[in-house]
Amino acid sequence: MIEHRLIERCLAFAAETATRMTESQFDPMLVDTIVDFIKTYADRTHHGKEEGILFTTLSDRQITGDDLAVMNELIDEHRHAREKVRKIVELNDQFKNGNRNVVPHIKEIILWLADFYPVHIKKEDKDFFPRSEKYLSAEELKTMLESFWNFDRKMIHEKYQDIYERLSSASRGVPNDA
Repeated sequence: MIEHRLIERCLAFAAETATRMTESQFDPMLVDTIVDFIKTYADRTHHGKEEGILFTTLSDRQITGDDLAVMNELIDEHRHAREKVRKIVELNDQFKNGNRNVVPHIKEIILWLADFYPVHIKKEDKDFFPRSEKYLSAEELKTMLESFWNFDRKMIHEKYQDIYERLSSASRGVPNDA
């Protein structure tokens, strides 16, 4: 839940920034930075732990139908947020290629994400996470926390290995998505 506080602060900043964006003052590099934060920290790191560790563990348990429904809803919300971020990337690329008409659409999606995440986070913090603990022993919770730490340690290396690969490919003239 500590990660949630940083996500909330970053998206509040993103919303404030998006509100002030005009076509003439639009900064695609700032949008790239916001996208990087959401993709790397909020999605890959944070949602990665939820989906890859917590939800995977819970899927092997006999959880109530209500808890299963909330877990599936959270997974769907993660997917929907990913789709929104993909759309920002697509629109930001269009801006970089000269299409200035996309600025209002980028702003709209950033504001949507800034409204979405606090509601999503509240559902996790106040509802699902506390209820999910009943399915795990104290030892399992401790082991899961260690798994979270190990996941985080690997993420930084994975991120910068990916950056190296993209830079290396670019210097050889290979497209990034090759």
